Amino acid sequence: MATNADFDAPRRADAHSASDLGPDLTACDREPIHIPGAIQPHGVLLIVDPVQDRITGGAGDVAGLLGNDWLGGPIGPLVGADGLGVLRSTIAGPVSLGTINDRSLSVVASRAGAQWLVEIEPTAPGQPGTDDALIWIEHGGEEFARAVDLDDLGARAAAIFSRLTGFDRVMIYRFLDDDSGKVVAERHAPDMDGFLNHHFPASDIPRQARALYVRNRVRVIPDATYTPAPITGIDPALREVDLSDVGLRAVSPIHVQYLHNMGVAASASVSIIKDGMLWGLVACHHRTPRTLSYLQRKTCELVAASFAQQVSAKEEAAEYRERLRLRAAEDALAQRLAQDSDPEHTAALIGHDLQRMLGADGFALQRGAVLHTSGHVPAREDIDDLSRWVRQQGSILTHSAALELRLPAAHAYRDLASGILAITLSVEEPVVLMWFRAETLQTIQWAGNPHKAVSDSPDQPLTPRASFAAWSEEIRGRARPWTPAEVEAAHRLSRLLFDVRQRRRISELNRELSRAVTDKDALLAQQETLIKEVNHRVQNSLQLVVAFLAMQATAENDETLTRHLGEAQRRLSAVALVHRRLYSDDTVTVIDLGRYIDDLLSEMQASMGAEWAGRLTMDLSPMLISADAAVQVGLVLVELVINAQKYAYEGKSGPIAVTLERFRNRFRLTVADRGRGRVGNRTGFGTRMLTAMVKRLDGVIEESDNAPGLRFTVSAPIAGPNEG
Repeated sequence: MATNADFDAPRRADAHSASDLGPDLTACDREPIHIPGAIQPHGVLLIVDPVQDRITGGAGDVAGLLGNDWLGGPIGPLVGADGLGVLRSTIAGPVSLGTINDRSLSVVASRAGAQWLVEIEPTAPGQPGTDDALIWIEHGGEEFARAVDLDDLGARAAAIFSRLTGFDRVMIYRFLDDDSGKVVAERHAPDMDGFLNHHFPASDIPRQARALYVRNRVRVIPDATYTPAPITGIDPALREVDLSDVGLRAVSPIHVQYLHNMGVAASASVSIIKDGMLWGLVACHHRTPRTLSYLQRKTCELVAASFAQQVSAKEEAAEYRERLRLRAAEDALAQRLAQDSDPEHTAALIGHDLQRMLGADGFALQRGAVLHTSGHVPAREDIDDLSRWVRQQGSILTHSAALELRLPAAHAYRDLASGILAITLSVEEPVVLMWFRAETLQTIQWAGNPHKAVSDSPDQPLTPRASFAAWSEEIRGRARPWTPAEVEAAHRLSRLLFDVRQRRRISELNRELSRAVTDKDALLAQQETLIKEVNHRVQNSLQLVVAFLAMQATAENDETLTRHLGEAQRRLSAVALVHRRLYSDDTVTVIDLGRYIDDLLSEMQASMGAEWAGRLTMDLSPMLISADAAVQVGLVLVELVINAQKYAYEGKSGPIAVTLERFRNRFRLTVADRGRGRVGNRTGFGTRMLTAMVKRLDGVIEESDNAPGLRFTVSAPIAGPNEG
């Protein structure tokens, strides 16, 4: 892409400045783009009363289609008896009602509240994806299956969507962990500038726009110079109707200006959804007006779904290969440790193997005043400082790919240790294992200056970026990130070394204190008994409080007070259940969240009565999480299940589905029922407590319609605060 004179010289920025994109972008995030009150004029929108089958509002050239007396008229003559039957039998949509006017217009309907939204737009017979959709889907699947890696997969996808849509420029745009985006593949006309490998700031696609991309997976702007066609109707409130599922929906004026600034006359975007999350987009640009019909859009959506499946397959295969390699290295290390009773001595001897195992540039093992190193590491005094800092974190494992953000003194040796992964085996001696990754100098090519994405003045109206000229930024102080598989391998390695170390200590004690074996066993038994007694007393105390509340509720005549006391009983019982389930395990430092939830729900189902047998279904992915976080997740889960029992089924039994899945470095816990749905607004103590518990997890909770019933989704980071 041509470079502006203002951006000829590459810019430099430290790691902390790379993520500082200026003022708050939440104003853009709050723009109500789903209720624009207008549509794009290349089609017609009808708002229909589903009870009376009457047209109560519309937008576009409705008079040209139905005549001047269209308002209040019936919808039946337009869509026919078959279309009307489909309309009446569909719960939500969008659903195709076929074509009208000798197949020149397509009709698609969706539901928004109490109204049906009927879209009418021209078809495109003979265009790719209209008469040969299955061929395109089959061809795309075969092409994607032949890709050797993600880069090849993206290139093949760009070529297919270029032929399918006919747009001048087609980009495969991938969202990164910070919600910025990168063009990973591209196909464009020879006389157009390209954006391959260019980055775009997160502000270019606001949060609510990303949410709509998941819901409405193909969006087209046939002519960026269009004049919005406002909604008119019997009730002025129809201007506020939710157009989230409407393909004709008018887009934000900010986005239209954004396209003008890029020199784009028409655009289309196809969502790439992986595991229910927005992985990326197929972004299409054209220099002259161009549209995609409904059939073309559906073909694009299905081809994109095939692409997303191959993305999942290739990412999972790469992760599997990495985990297999790490497991093999762990097995080899375990064999070495089995031959040498001193794990620190063995670790020092195989320091190079440990360094290579986790892909580090250097490795250091500090045991008291003794230091063993391998590869490129900081100076001795710097390692001493790092060791003290690691022990102060209070965690067995600490890792970061931008160390100087957490330890400013690390700036002095960032060329050797911008990334660190450390295991603390002992704080007293101390015994610390540290892996180092050198700074990776990264020059990011931005499409325009990301630091000028919005105005610096809060008084200025919100406007899009005016320039997309290539702008280089050099990122310092960052290393290649530690992958989840590497972090999990380090956790397992810490347990292995700790176990071997403990076995060696026990063996030494057995040799030195053979005459005190009986006393030692008695002490261990006493300690185990004490732990069981403490847990037993906690359970008894909780049961006592529950019983006291039950007695008090029986004695009171105040209905409100009795209800609150019952609510307190229920929540204390939930706390007791979570506590009992957690402390039934041998170790409570880091646990498998999937197994913990499985056990917790099984015990909870047994306590809910025989009528709940088989009503709780689970789909749980294994993942490691701290015990503190597991307690919070357990309380949230119990509260959601009890709420479903109480509100969705009014105390009776009914199906409840619990799903736990992982997406990048976050977990997603979903509790869905098939009950009566939302009834009124819940603002009581339970709701506030649930919100507080989710906030403690640094997560978010979302409520959505399960059609029927409700679906609650809790999303939060898997890693703790010390695992940066």
